[in-house]
Amino acid sequence: MRRAGTMRIEELGLIGNCQFSALVHARGEIVWCCLPRFDAEPVFSTLLDEQDGGYFRIGPAGGEAGVQSYRPNTNILETTFRTDTGSFRVLDFAPRFIHYDRAFRPVQLYRILEPIEGTPRIAIRCEPRLGWSKKTPKTVQGSHHLNFEGFANELRLTTDIPLSYLNGKPFTLTGRQHMALTWGAPIEEPLAPLCERFLNETTRYWQRWVKQCDIPPLFQRAVIRSALALKLHCFEDTGAIVAAMTTSIPESPGSGRTWDYRYCWLRDSYYVLNAFGLLGQFEEREQFVQYLLNVAGGAPGLNLAPLYRVDGSENLEESILEGWPGYRGEGPVRIGNGAARHSQNDIYGEMVMALAPIYLDERLSAERSPAALQLMEALARKAIAVAGKPDAGIWEYRTAWRPQTFSNLMCWAAAHRMALIAEQFVPEHAAEFDAAAGRIHAEVIANAWNAEHNSFVGHYGGEDLDASLLQMARLRFLPHGDPMLTRTIEKIHKDLALGDWLQRYSLNDGFGKPSVAFVICTFWLIEALAAIGRRDDARAVFERILATLSPLGLLAEDYDPTQMRMWGNFPQTYSHVGLIHAAFAASPQWAEVL
Repeated sequence: MRRAGTMRIEELGLIGNCQFSALVHARGEIVWCCLPRFDAEPVFSTLLDEQDGGYFRIGPAGGEAGVQSYRPNTNILETTFRTDTGSFRVLDFAPRFIHYDRAFRPVQLYRILEPIEGTPRIAIRCEPRLGWSKKTPKTVQGSHHLNFEGFANELRLTTDIPLSYLNGKPFTLTGRQHMALTWGAPIEEPLAPLCERFLNETTRYWQRWVKQCDIPPLFQRAVIRSALALKLHCFEDTGAIVAAMTTSIPESPGSGRTWDYRYCWLRDSYYVLNAFGLLGQFEEREQFVQYLLNVAGGAPGLNLAPLYRVDGSENLEESILEGWPGYRGEGPVRIGNGAARHSQNDIYGEMVMALAPIYLDERLSAERSPAALQLMEALARKAIAVAGKPDAGIWEYRTAWRPQTFSNLMCWAAAHRMALIAEQFVPEHAAEFDAAAGRIHAEVIANAWNAEHNSFVGHYGGEDLDASLLQMARLRFLPHGDPMLTRTIEKIHKDLALGDWLQRYSLNDGFGKPSVAFVICTFWLIEALAAIGRRDDARAVFERILATLSPLGLLAEDYDPTQMRMWGNFPQTYSHVGLIHAAFAASPQWAEVL
């Protein structure tokens, strides 16, 4: 009998290969996996329905949870189980390595069972479901495999374990065993040597990738884990970057804030690319440029939606699924996202910022093209045109729209950065962008500064604080010693604090007032404190935050400091991007410690 409402985000590990991903519970159960890509229907889904969702469990006969860890500097997950009769581990991974000068990333999931000591009794059961219907596929048994019929492509479980042992009944693990779940072309070669080769090649790939990363002297392990998690959010086939791997995990208990985040938010992509820039990894930017060129080419008048599917399409109508209880019974379960219909004026600035390094960083000069430069100019002009207009803003308010300060801040950033680029590459246009930047800058100060609160506020003429305005420091909207900037940072820190954590805002956004902290806002605070010279304070906050992370170092969108629980979709790109930026900001330079 499966129990409902017992799962916790903190008990989940992430595996993937930039084509698909899976979440593995500490019980040894794959609880979430969409195939053949992030925004497809789920094959395993107990994350959102612990009673009737699909799952793939390998664990002790008694059902005990194990202890999870990653192989050092990889995305290969180990779960170690200790029982009265013996101990064993399960290695979970999706193959990724360079083969024939290309990234090999098949839609295949491998699980290797390894006895450690004694004679552990284990149980295995693979129960996929036909997507959102939750129908059970027909199982057809072969000599060394099970075929699950009814999917859009062949789903096969190949193993060197006796098939009679795959019905959940306990058996004794006496040697190293292998399992491979494949979508599409099945495995036609001997399984054991294939698994071992893929494991070794994938280990080498990730460890080599980490060696090529720049990292700060402090918080190294947290940065490396965040970098590895971010890489798995990249859909390499098109260059899209998804916001999270899941849908419908609520922002807080009883909130009803259950959104589908398995898509590419253009805004998120900018922050992720910037984090990869800090890490010294640039191929993701090149791939995203191609994705953006494709999206922009299909957007008349460059009227970009805030988010798209990973293939660049816009069929994102939001709907609620009946018969799905949701994470811990906290429904509703949603697919699609109504924010795709929003006007979010900040995205034009973020797209210019995402592309700007191509023209400001000589290491990326090979990526320069007339098409990229024309797109940047068009995006900057679009940002200038929408400056001052009402929109849903960065937080995607589902109430009446107003001119959002952060949106206009990003419109200014688009004009400002484009002016810098134009000076070198299209000098005849530099004055146009420079003048626009000056005008928007003056409008933000005139309309968003609240003298009574002694701070910038969230929307023009408003009174509510907004943690996104901490980005003023990072964007260099004002000099770091400017009292208006300092007072805004201090006011946000004081009034939006939940212990060491920060809320996004305190206003009623149509779903009530938020009751939990938004993880990236705390990292924005750390970054802002470091920018204004309070690096010791920034470092102290960071160290206290690190003590509350999940055992694997993965982050969700939200955090409840009172219950010390994570909420929201998981893992969340925004949160890991924030950690990387904050770590670089709060850490000393290598020259200061070596």
